[in-house]
Amino acid sequence: MAAPPVAKKVPRELVDHGDIRVDNYYWLRDDSRSDLDVLAHLRAENDYTAAVMSDVKQLEDEIYAEIRGRIKEDDIDAPLRKGHYYYYERTLTGKEYAQHCRRRVPTDAPITVHDVMPTGPDAPDEHIILDENVKAEGHDYYSIGAFRISPNNKLVAYAEDTKGDEIYTVYVIDAESGEYVGQPLKGITSDIEWAGDDHLVYITMDSILRPDKVWLHKLGSDQSSDACLYHEKDDTFSLGLQASESKKYLFLQSGSKNTSFLFYLDTSKQNKELAVLTPRVYGIDTKASHRGNHFFITRRSDEFYNSELVACPLDDVAETTVLLPHRESVKIQEVQLFDNHIAVYERENGLPKVTVYRLPAIGESIGQLQGGRTIDFIDPTYAVDPEESQFHSSVLRFHYSSMRTPPSVYDYDMDSGVSVLKKIKPVLGGFDASNYVTERKWAAATDGTQIPMSILYRKDLVKLDGSDPMLLYGYGSYEICIDPSFRGSRLSLVDRGFIYVIAHIRGGGEMGRKWYEDGKLLKKKNTFTDFIDCAEHLIKNKYCSKEKLCINGRSAGGLLMGAVLNMRPDLFKAAVAGVPFVDVVTTMLDPTIPLTTAEWEEWGDPRKEKYYYYMKSYSPVDNVAAQEYPNILVTAGLNDPRVMYSEPAKYVAKLRELKTEGNLLLFKCELGAGHFSKSGRFEKLQEDAFTYAFILKALGMTPKLASL
Repeated sequence: MAAPPVAKKVPRELVDHGDIRVDNYYWLRDDSRSDLDVLAHLRAENDYTAAVMSDVKQLEDEIYAEIRGRIKEDDIDAPLRKGHYYYYERTLTGKEYAQHCRRRVPTDAPITVHDVMPTGPDAPDEHIILDENVKAEGHDYYSIGAFRISPNNKLVAYAEDTKGDEIYTVYVIDAESGEYVGQPLKGITSDIEWAGDDHLVYITMDSILRPDKVWLHKLGSDQSSDACLYHEKDDTFSLGLQASESKKYLFLQSGSKNTSFLFYLDTSKQNKELAVLTPRVYGIDTKASHRGNHFFITRRSDEFYNSELVACPLDDVAETTVLLPHRESVKIQEVQLFDNHIAVYERENGLPKVTVYRLPAIGESIGQLQGGRTIDFIDPTYAVDPEESQFHSSVLRFHYSSMRTPPSVYDYDMDSGVSVLKKIKPVLGGFDASNYVTERKWAAATDGTQIPMSILYRKDLVKLDGSDPMLLYGYGSYEICIDPSFRGSRLSLVDRGFIYVIAHIRGGGEMGRKWYEDGKLLKKKNTFTDFIDCAEHLIKNKYCSKEKLCINGRSAGGLLMGAVLNMRPDLFKAAVAGVPFVDVVTTMLDPTIPLTTAEWEEWGDPRKEKYYYYMKSYSPVDNVAAQEYPNILVTAGLNDPRVMYSEPAKYVAKLRELKTEGNLLLFKCELGAGHFSKSGRFEKLQEDAFTYAFILKALGMTPKLASL
């Protein structure tokens, strides 16, 4: 048996508020990512992990083959009609990346839900605008963060990341010839939008990777001559950019975790300047869209915490009319505007909801929305998200899936209420949705709050007598909703008799804004106790037992893993902490680390004593103890700009030092990737296969149980 690496100890005293913490592994942080001792330690950890997992390498390869075998490798997504073209992405057998394609539309007929892109010998030729496989050659990592077609359909601007650090280079190409237009724009975010056919608006970051400046670029000019339209100097705020559905306006949002305000830019004007749309008022969040002679603004405040929808005339943005009032039980998430309709994406009782309203003719007065039509969904628990739709149409496109329903794209006729399935992602390998059951259950938290859970299992394999293995997933931060969408890879566990559960714990946004506020700052521990309470509910109700319960979380969900492992290590058999945020106090005390300043409204600012001691009471690295821990797998990405690789590296080193049993503790650091692991679509599957092989090894289930 290989011996685990032992990180050397270099004690460093960290003193804050008169409190002394000794960090023996601070030396593992190297911002240049070039220190030979650090890299040698990471490679030693990787070698140890590979050695320990070598006895299940065949199983890992088998799982990878299963997961990949469910994918139809040569496929296209649902074409979207824009102007005179259908745009779509194509994947090819054996290729990691997509091709971006288009075909001419052979008709001037209006868009309907029955519109189908013609194919075959008599159809207009397919044109490949960009082949990511060609661009990715010579790069270990390749990701396109934005692909924007100019209003006249002649040019494309795309943002490229070749390291995984989420710092992009933007290229403009001729959509027909593929030839470059002008020089690339370097060192920017993936927020880019066209402002007419000859200007781009983009955002750059400061030294801590905070999006802080927005720029106007004229095609053909040098980046050094671009005009800065706005500089956000408050380091708790970051900038974001969005085009209206009408494409007539761009909206620049400057936002922190609880405040945001907006500027707008009229793309039709020669003089492209920002104008204030909503003021900067602490505690008020705003998002905007446009139709006709009105801006439509979703506005959240302490009073209207689940948001209200208002409209204001373009020429008097202070004069607002309420279209949808605030409701305690319904949270407005997003709106999509059309010539004659508005689609409102909401959450009610933890589930997504889509309601469509007809709008009065442009130029007529607008008042409170009435007579909406709500789209029906069939699964007890599911995910639905907006897709790009065409403003000058009555067709709403949305994306739907559940844990048993593969990703599906629907076109919905907002006049008739008819839905047409445009694409369902094929799942090969004999998948039959009727073999699987999805359920929605509730667990009582310690304080009586009911926590929703989404559950998936294969009905012919589980016993529901406490003997079934389980993987329980959680996140619970940033008001992010972890909706129960389809993921083909998890079938490799479910088809081996696993029950898969998502715990929709506080800190997320599933049950509305209050759900988020009750799981952040000085209430953050609710996130962890909710997860523990869900686990105990599942054990009590015989979905699993402690001996068969495995848990998983990534990023802020990795913090969740670290916290619950310190609090209740006896409750779990195995845990997977992906790119985990585990050194909370030290990171939040250092404003030179990317994201720190913007995160103070999420976790608290430990420069203030009350936050320091509260965060210290749950920060995983600070609470690793001399106790028994379950089997643990930790992952990291060397180029990760969101969670520095050194956090999980220090966490593992301290666990190795203090834990008192002989269970597995493995650390795998991708040396050529960032926060989101490897970039290729098949490469990503390797991580799932490796994770599942680890879980099966930890449970002693390495022989294959089910014939797939």
